[in-house]
Amino acid sequence: MANVEELETICKKIVKLDPKMRSARFINGRGHLVAGGMKTGILSLESQKQDEMMFMELSLRVRMRHEFDKEFGVVHFSLSYREIVIVMSFPLANDDVLLVSCEKDVDFGKLPFKILKLVEEIKKSGL
Repeated sequence: MANVEELETICKKIVKLDPKMRSARFINGRGHLVAGGMKTGILSLESQKQDEMMFMELSLRVRMRHEFDKEFGVVHFSLSYREIVIVMSFPLANDDVLLVSCEKDVDFGKLPFKILKLVEEIKKSGL
């Protein structure tokens, strides 16, 4: 994964894609937060301890999804439309993942593809 300053810059770019964005975070393959966080002025819905558990669970889920790459192709992103927020994850190299959250009324038919475009640029640049 790239250096923290570059990742923080990418997170800021992502939360500016849409006013409904809540957070953008880079999680490493071991489930630890590397960079990013909540958009300025937005409070997290979960505690720090819950964040840690969510990151570890997400890391495991990303690794497990590789089991079906041969049959279905690689995962480009996953989206969870939850009762309160939308959560999206974008797998990166080495089982690292970009985790973003946004308000439920965001245009989730378009936003993930805007983020995916940035993710593809990240992958091409070797970050």
